Parts: sequence; structure tokens; C-alpha cells
Amino acid sequence: MIGLGFRREMLDWDMSAVQADFFEVAPENWVRRDLDPLHALIASGRPVHLHGVALNLGGAAALDQSFLRDLRQLITDLGAPLYSDHLAASGDSYQLYDLFAVPFTVLHAHRIADRIRAVQDALGMRIAIENTTWYTNIGAMPEADFLGLVLERADCHLLLDLNNLSVNHKNHGGLSPSEFVQRLGMERISYMHVAGHEFDDRFDLFLDTHSQPVEAHTQQLARTLAERHGTPVLLEWDNDIPGMDVINQELACLRTSTTM
Repeated sequence: MIGLGFRREMLDWDMSAVQADFFEVAPENWVRRDLDPLHALIASGRPVHLHGVALNLGGAAALDQSFLRDLRQLITDLGAPLYSDHLAASGDSYQLYDLFAVPFTVLHAHRIADRIRAVQDALGMRIAIENTTWYTNIGAMPEADFLGLVLERADCHLLLDLNNLSVNHKNHGGLSPSEFVQRLGMERISYMHVAGHEFDDRFDLFLDTHSQPVEAHTQQLARTLAERHGTPVLLEWDNDIPGMDVINQELACLRTSTTM
């Protein structure tokens, strides 16, 4: 199963020509809005997953109960099989529309897991969390151990972002993406994200821009994991979105059988 992040730039595309088996949208862009484009995708036999950016799981502010009610209604309206958000902070006193790393400590793992449980109780379903890119962080725990502790305590799924693993490895060293997956295991993974990134000379860092084709080694790892475990893969492309032909080419590359 190969998916695509559906963006508003694609609203005028002939989506029947897009070679994706399922789609993903940000619920923040669709709450209390016309859902006809999404219902058209669903009617074509391709489900729509919800992947949020505003839940602020890593923050300290109280969870937004009004948003959770709207989210539960959207999940119902779309029959969405999965909702996910990021293992990050996105603003406490106001929405920052960016994602910030949380310290890799046992205390924060327990705190965030409790917030995830509260969200799952409010929605009446198990959710998934996504591992994020981070450019600076504190805390003595390795990221894989921190993530594993959150997953176990919260009893939730993982949306495994392979591009984020690659960016973090390039910027900070540590486990390679394949080593990270081996250490964490695949038991809780609902599906995987792939995307492209860029190097920024201003910061001397690789940035998670979602504006480039997926790197060959990330494609290869995604294909291998999909073949071994039957785990779906979804392509994200959020900035400088190319035409449908390029998107279909990227989707086709994820379907190609290969071995590592």
C-alpha cells in the first residue's frame, strides 16, 4: 500500500490519475469545511487518514477539548481509519504552527504518554504518534529508547517517519535509520512516512523541508520494511510541490521491489 499526502495545491488535479492507494490530510485544514474533495477520494476506494500538527502533545498547556470534539466529529464524518500527530510541542499559550522537540527524559516520556492516553480517551480510539526531526535537544536518553517508552506507556501506535530518522542521523550521528528501526521494532508501527530534505548553509544543518525527491537509501529502506512487514508507505511533499507526473514517479519508486 502506497499513500500520498493530499495538499490543497492538488485540488484541481484529476486524482483518479494519481497512483496512490490511500491519502493523508491535516485535520486542521478540514474541520468545519467542505469535505466533498475528501469524500470523492474515499468514494474512489481510497481511505483518508488524518495527520495533525496542532495537538501539542509535547507541550504543557491543557489539551484543547474543543478541538478534540471537532476532531472526533471529523473522524466520524470521514470514517478515517487512523489519526496521528507529532511527538513534539506546537505552542502552549498560542498555536505556533511549528514543531519543537521535547527533552529525551523519563519524566517527559511519562508526561507525554499520559497526554496521549487522555487524547485516546477523548477520541475513543488508539492514535499514532510520529517521531520528529530535532535540531537541538537535552536529555540523556537515546531517542529510540525515549520513543519506545512513550509508546509502551501510552499504548499507542507509531507513524514511523524514515526521512526524519535520516535528517537526525545526518545532523547528530547516532543510530542509522535501519539501526533505529531494528532497536525500536515494528510491532506498533501503523505506517511509514517518506519525504525529501535539504542542507541549509546558514545553519550548517539538514532541514526537514519536504521539498525534494526521496533519497535513494530512504526509498530502499521503506520498500524493504514494506515487503518484510506489510507496512504501508506514504509520500509527503509539502513545499515546491511538483506536477502530478513527478509525484507519480516518486510513488512508483516506492513500489519497486528491491533487496538490501
